[in-house]
Amino acid sequence: MSTALLTDRYELTMVDAAIGSGTHDRECVFEVFTRRLPDSRRYGVVAGTGRLLSLIEEFRFGDEELGWLRDNAVVRPDTIDWLADYRFTGNITGYREGELFFPGSPILVVDGTFAEAVLLETLALSVLNYDSAVASAAARMTSAASGRPLAEMGSRRTGESSAVAAARAAFIAGFSATSNLEAGRSWGIPTMGTAAHSFTLLHDSEEEAFQAQVDALGPSTTLLVDTYDIEAGVNLAVKVAGTSLGAVRIDSGDLPVQVAAVRAQLDSLGATSTRITVTNDLDEYTIAALRAAPVDSFGVGTAVVTGSGHPASGMVYKLVAHRDSGGDWVSVGKKSEAKATVGGRKFPVRTVDSTGTAVAETIYVDAPPAASATGRTLSATLVTNGVSDDTFTGAAGTARARAHHATAIAELPEEAFRLGRGEPVIPTVYR
Repeated sequence: MSTALLTDRYELTMVDAAIGSGTHDRECVFEVFTRRLPDSRRYGVVAGTGRLLSLIEEFRFGDEELGWLRDNAVVRPDTIDWLADYRFTGNITGYREGELFFPGSPILVVDGTFAEAVLLETLALSVLNYDSAVASAAARMTSAASGRPLAEMGSRRTGESSAVAAARAAFIAGFSATSNLEAGRSWGIPTMGTAAHSFTLLHDSEEEAFQAQVDALGPSTTLLVDTYDIEAGVNLAVKVAGTSLGAVRIDSGDLPVQVAAVRAQLDSLGATSTRITVTNDLDEYTIAALRAAPVDSFGVGTAVVTGSGHPASGMVYKLVAHRDSGGDWVSVGKKSEAKATVGGRKFPVRTVDSTGTAVAETIYVDAPPAASATGRTLSATLVTNGVSDDTFTGAAGTARARAHHATAIAELPEEAFRLGRGEPVIPTVYR
């Protein structure tokens, strides 16, 4: 399916006007970055890169797309002809997926002609803004969980396509599984899920419902024990599945009190290895509040797929350099109040101290750092002459992004994981 119309009209009208003025073929550098992090966030997590590369490959104007543009007089006939042959043939560099970002980080850099590159603005931002918002929230939840596994289960709280993207982003940021089967098929993410309250209500008794589930899935399944009365539900769960019951799930109530009571009850019944998972409108704050409770795992829905209150990352796509009419490179940037941009090609480095702890995001402008500069180079080559590096795509690319995130977040100082309001944990320094 073509992704060419997953864009805003003004992308095409700019190309139309640039073709008319003869500037559409000027070499340009566009950059994706965010001016600030959401309140209370001390770092962001890059996600969506692998999805974006695949979507760019499908950015083609076929007969249907061209016919619609023609019928609706979106652009002139000469531009329709130009779009018919559109292929992105430029280069893209950027932060590896799973990497951390801060205000001003050049997350994605697109090199190409003006017309080729400007058309990708909306697609790039729609993917990176959402996926990175989900990953940034998921990373906070992962750190709040203190090593206990989290499952993403928010498909019913967002759009059908966003649900798949959210599952992928959360997995990159440390979640261990998803309830979404398409995310499992497309991206190789482990899937999980057993039964909802409707399954219990379907049966003549809670005991019959538990028996049907154990008969189908075995005693290692997870039984939902709060449809009627939690204490009675736990007793029935152990009666039906035995002390080898895999887990019980609690989806309501005062969780710290409830979990402690259920743990004591399970232990008294001899089900000492039965785990407890909780799934009651959790976010990073409620997860952190359960640190001292005997919770074994968490299921998170609404909060993670909505970025825990910040459903977009505030990323923008700006022209930072182009060749002028004489063929010379010119750095350009906005000067608007509160929206000024730094022109020029960027070379980002994560500066770390002798202990391997990140201390700054150092961004060299217009020239790469000297050989003596210390730090970790952040930009990777993602697309060369229009061809994507498949290292970053598909299920394997998703797994690599997850591994890279684990390495990158380990560099942050301890204060990065505080949930209270605060400034970015490391400063952005331009050189």
